Amino acid sequence: MADPLSASASAPPETASRVSLGSRLVSLDALRGFDMFWILGADSIGHAMGEMQGGPVAASLARQLDHVAWEGFRFYDLIFPLFVFMVGISLVFSLQRIVANEGKGAAIKRIVRRSVLLYLLGVLVYGGFSTPLEQIRLLGVLQRIALCYFATGLLFVFFRPKTLYLVTIAILVGYWALVCFVPAPGQSTVSFAEGQNIVNWFDAQYLPWRKWDGDHDPEGILSTFPAIATCLLGVFAGLWMVNPEKSDRQKTLGLVAAGAGLLVLGYAWGFQFPIIKKLWTSSYVLVAAGWSAWLLAGFFWVIDVLGWRRWAEPFIWIGMNPIALYLIAHFVDFAQLASRLVGGPVATYLDTHLTAGSGPFVISLTSILLCVALARLMYVKKLFIRL
Repeated sequence: MADPLSASASAPPETASRVSLGSRLVSLDALRGFDMFWILGADSIGHAMGEMQGGPVAASLARQLDHVAWEGFRFYDLIFPLFVFMVGISLVFSLQRIVANEGKGAAIKRIVRRSVLLYLLGVLVYGGFSTPLEQIRLLGVLQRIALCYFATGLLFVFFRPKTLYLVTIAILVGYWALVCFVPAPGQSTVSFAEGQNIVNWFDAQYLPWRKWDGDHDPEGILSTFPAIATCLLGVFAGLWMVNPEKSDRQKTLGLVAAGAGLLVLGYAWGFQFPIIKKLWTSSYVLVAAGWSAWLLAGFFWVIDVLGWRRWAEPFIWIGMNPIALYLIAHFVDFAQLASRLVGGPVATYLDTHLTAGSGPFVISLTSILLCVALARLMYVKKLFIRL
């Protein structure tokens, strides 16, 4: 595989687009790595800063690196839908090429194989079969990614973009109608409160075995449908990026404009249909997709168009092996390893001679640096694990 960092760092913008089905979108690798960077533990650095005497800025950063309890939107609420959005972008590049070269049958085989493997890895992450059957979590993060990839991939192979637009709208509007106009059995009126809405009730009744939040799950059955819409919005971004009739500038501006429109619609819809990640509400879908489009536009313009790539190297290392690193981080305790290196007397010394909380900060920083070092080693050795 060619080194995606080998391009010149000073490549000037051109009128024609650099993006095609045969090319690799380095900015997408970097954005995927940026997203995974926080999942691998970089959020703990912000939390540690919040514990230090860093003032309101550090406290605000720490707050943004935590999920809202229920309703609202913070930076950390973007991490998961951003990844799902990028799954949609990536499948445009991969599946269009497979359909063109090998046919739809080969594309369907790839979709099924990857979906099943991702799903099984998700079950493994949450304990696999080491626990009693009733403790197995059937739906989780990787399982949701697998289901979104499966549904979106099949839709992409069999239907034209116009039909996909209609499907996306139907999902978002249908989910809105269900949650906003159908009260949970036992409730006299519709409620968006946790445990009192139709989505949570459905999980309690029909999702077997372990559920993340007691009798319901944030990655539950009904909320998977709007997550598929998030992936479809990524498909539209991917189709826009591979459009040969658009220049790089047009593609960037189009993403910025689309992102702005999605944010306006999403926040406006949120007044009536609240932005709730754990329900993956339709307003949440639009807001998350809007921010995702803006991030993609920024990364694309800076990295692929302007050629400023050195700052993004660590993200590219991670982005080339995101699922592998995610799995490794679940089975290797990098935080514990970091504590062995800079914990104990080292952390105590830092707390005493620098400022209170600096010890945990250095431990968190060391933990994520160990992850980045592993990502770089895999990158240098060209160990790219694909499902």
